Amino acid sequence: MNISNHNEALLAQHTRRLDFLKSEVNLPAGILQKLKDFQIAIPSWALGTGGTRFGRFSGGGEPRNLEEKIADVGLLHALNQSSGAISLHIPWDIPTDPAAIRTLAAQHGLAFDAVNSNTFQDQADQAHSYKFGSLQHVSAATRKQAIVHNIEVIKHGVELGSKALTVWLSDGSCFPGQLNFRHAYERTVDSLREIYAALPADWSLYLEYKAYEPNFYSTTVGDWGASYSMVNKLGPQAKTLVDLGHHLPNANIEQIVSILLMEGKLGGFHFNDSKYGDDDLTAGSIKPYQLFLIFNELVDGMDAKGMNHAKDLGWMIDASHNVKDPLEDLLQSVEAIQIAYAQALLVDRKALEAAREANDVVRCQEILQAVFRTDVRALVAQARLELGGALDPIALFRQEKLRDQLIKARGAKTVATGL
Repeated sequence: MNISNHNEALLAQHTRRLDFLKSEVNLPAGILQKLKDFQIAIPSWALGTGGTRFGRFSGGGEPRNLEEKIADVGLLHALNQSSGAISLHIPWDIPTDPAAIRTLAAQHGLAFDAVNSNTFQDQADQAHSYKFGSLQHVSAATRKQAIVHNIEVIKHGVELGSKALTVWLSDGSCFPGQLNFRHAYERTVDSLREIYAALPADWSLYLEYKAYEPNFYSTTVGDWGASYSMVNKLGPQAKTLVDLGHHLPNANIEQIVSILLMEGKLGGFHFNDSKYGDDDLTAGSIKPYQLFLIFNELVDGMDAKGMNHAKDLGWMIDASHNVKDPLEDLLQSVEAIQIAYAQALLVDRKALEAAREANDVVRCQEILQAVFRTDVRALVAQARLELGGALDPIALFRQEKLRDQLIKARGAKTVATGL
């Protein structure tokens, strides 16, 4: 893959665009370095074609094992220099030789982000079913099985150098009367306490929430309030994880983020986009203004606390690519996230706060929308260029026929693990 030739061909056009941006916008000092430092973890389960309950259509060349998944994330990182971590889902991606896997990842410039447990599916060798829940289950044996699984996931993560466990529970009910809400909540918290007790001192536990699906009447960790109340009961290492698609339509996610961050209980993100529900679409493809508003609150809140943008929260993608090439889709998501972050860095915080204090609603809107309408793609591309990435990652991916190369090496009928 000849990145230097690709960049040389596009350099003059890129320079014109960047110069125009600089002539129009007062770029804050250090903005390029912040963009260069900002890394977004790629989920191991999103490297193959996704599916729905109606079907799954493989695109060919999907990674057949963990080693090939790491190679695919390494390819993404080589192209954009902003995908320097991989997030594993256990048991879909259990490393058989952790030392060798860690070495392989390092060769691609990758670290291991949060490891994810799975108690929303039954595995072939498990004794008790999760059909009626896992950590909330009425059966103590089933709850213990789920607890032990989460602790095993932590152990896998320790071997790989990860520092966080993400817990998402599908536990809930489908019909009124099926579940005692209070008992389900209490059993879940008691189970989480056992998992939390197994955390290493330098680890975090991220508790993800979701409004509905696969249960459609109630979800035990159904919103940020439920997650927030539970992690508060666990301790300082437990925090809430926000998946953008896990809310009811039109939820004010930026307000949720602001409050969790203020309370010191925001752990990280699963980025995606949606039109109706947990659609797992490309980040920024449906609601780019919402993504910008979320980052506006993040930058403001993190700066108020003196937090490191790149390191003090977990930044991950969680998407399902039903009709796109998964790698192209992930490249699009990473760039959309970077664009929203770059735009948020451009907001004139002093002017915005002054307009708020004056109750100048029009001015507040103008400040935010002027930044949102600013094309910062050249700035994001410059950060990639300085790191050794491609000015146009998708164009180079297609120019080099990288998907065809993967199909030739792996076959046209391969199916990656995951949903």
